[in-house]
Formats: sequence, C-alpha cells, structure tokens
Amino acid sequence: MSLKCTACASGLPVALLASSLLVAAPALSRSQPTHVSMAVRHPVEGRVVLDLGRRQISVVRQGQTLGPWPVAIGDPKTPTPSGMFKVENMMINPQYQSTKSGKVHPKRGPQSPLGHRWIGFLRSGPNQFGIHGTPWPHWVKTRAAVSNGCVRMLNAHVQQLYDHVEVGMAVEITR
Repeated sequence: MSLKCTACASGLPVALLASSLLVAAPALSRSQPTHVSMAVRHPVEGRVVLDLGRRQISVVRQGQTLGPWPVAIGDPKTPTPSGMFKVENMMINPQYQSTKSGKVHPKRGPQSPLGHRWIGFLRSGPNQFGIHGTPWPHWVKTRAAVSNGCVRMLNAHVQQLYDHVEVGMAVEITR
C-alpha cells in the first residue's frame, strides 16, 4: 500500500515533502498537480530486477515476470549503482531539476528529461538515482551507457513498469 498525495492549490505541504525526498531529480510546480507516493511500513511482495550487463529490466510479482524491457544505464564515469535497494518514491509527471545548476527544466510529461514517470531507489548526497522515461528513445533502443547513473526506459515501458511497482518494493541491480 502506498499513500498518494496530490499537490493542493497552495502547493506548500507537498512541495516541502517532495523537496526532502527528491533532491536531485524531480521538482514540483504549483501549476500542475503531481502525484507523489511515499512508503507505508508493511512488507511489499515482488521485486524490480535490473541486469546492467544485458541492459534490461523486469519486475517479478506473484511468480509472474513482466518484461524484460531495454534500458540505457549510467556512463562509465557516472555508473548506475549495483546492489539491493528499495523503491523510495514514485512520481507521475516529474519535473527535472539539475543537480549542478539547480535549473528547473520547464517541460513535464513525455518530453521532460525524466519522461512522465519516476521511480526513485537511492539517494546519495545531493543526487537521487531512479528509473524514468526519456525523450531520447535512441539511447534506450541501443542500450547505451550514457546517463548520469539513472536508468532510462522508453516512456511506454516505464509506464508499464510503474503500474506494477510500489514504494517499498525491492530493487535488485546486478552487473
């Protein structure tokens, strides 16, 4: 189970909450409602499985495997981390904010650098790593190592993944 919040007219409560969770990637805007999911303490069945060597991702729930889908991963200088993680937060229509400049990208949705879905799994200092869509499908189709550590998926695929994942679910990333 996850708690779904919708930005209210003032935007303040959700903006404060989201800013503490989403330091490096999504930013909130008062002009467009944003759905934020946060963890509720209970066991979550299933797991997201990312194979960095094959550059593919799938989700396993109730004995069923969905996927695999192709992904683009971190550049060798900014690699995607490997190990066991948990989904920390999820957003629909996230807005990208640069960790270097602090600049907020004006577009949301499929043409945003984050696509229209965000699944965060690790915070490291000012950065957050996540699985998200992209407006650059070429990099996913060629399974390139080009990101700053996040996992890029085709927008249609990340929506399918998002619909079968919840906050607290395990994320297993292998090399």
